[in-house]
Amino acid sequence: MTTASTASGDFELTMDELRVVARYAVESAEEVLPAFEAVHPGDPRPRAAVDAAREFVDGARRTRLQRTASLDAHRAAREAATDVARLAARAAGDAAAAAYLHPIAKATQVGHILRAAAIAARVGELGAGGDPAVGLALIERARRRATPALTDVLGRYPLAPAGKSRVAQLMSVLDASLRTAGNP
Repeated sequence: MTTASTASGDFELTMDELRVVARYAVESAEEVLPAFEAVHPGDPRPRAAVDAAREFVDGARRTRLQRTASLDAHRAAREAATDVARLAARAAGDAAAAAYLHPIAKATQVGHILRAAAIAARVGELGAGGDPAVGLALIERARRRATPALTDVLGRYPLAPAGKSRVAQLMSVLDASLRTAGNP
């Protein structure tokens, strides 16, 4: 196992652990990427971010590629024509950024672990006319997809920050469910 730099961190994160986090985020981003591409078929930035994240997950070194692709996908999100496209591009950017999760015990870091899954749930809700039951079902699916290694990393951080947006609410639900005793 290779240890990530922890010079300013509160604990250690290994490269293997960062790959676990990035895998979880990229799986969620891959689910919703078609929603962006349907609205903006000529914009390759979110796809490039997912591809950069996938390269890291598959064993490539983390490089400037993930950082740059993440920023580009977040720019695409700001320029997106619809809420669904904006969210999908943001999930792609979050997936690429997950390679650079900081080992600092701050609640804001939880977003790098769980926001892409919460976004996927929100995109599902919007696709179902805003039905919150769809979002909660997708959060449950994301909970079941989480590995013990992911929940171990998550447990090093404080609870997800409270927020008023639906994505923040879904992220808090997912966070709480992953921290409960006996979570598979």
